Amino acid sequence: MELVLEVEDADAITKAALRRIADDGEMPTAERAHGEAAVTEDTAEALAYLVDPFDLVSQVPGVELQQASWSSERIDYDPDSPDWDLDEDDVDDDSDS
Repeated sequence: MELVLEVEDADAITKAALRRIADDGEMPTAERAHGEAAVTEDTAEALAYLVDPFDLVSQVPGVELQQASWSSERIDYDPDSPDWDLDEDDVDDDSDS
C-alpha cells in the first residue's frame, strides 16, 4: 500500500504531535525529549506520532499488519501527469511480454 498526503498545515500537525507526546504519561523523559525534537524538525516525524499503521488496517477483514515503515519526500504531485503512475511498482520485470 502506498499513501500520498498533501500537508496543508504543517504547524497544526507538529502541534498535535507535541500534544500527543505531552499527554503520554508513560513515555520516559529521554524518549520524550527525542520525540519533541524529531516532530519539531520534521513534519513526517510528527505525522508518524499521530498515525498508527495498525489502527489503519486493524478492522479490515483478512488483513494482518506484518510490518510498517515510514518514509517521506517532498514532491510536486500532479495526478493528471503521465509521469505519475501509481502502479509502477507493480510491474513484473521478469515478464516475457
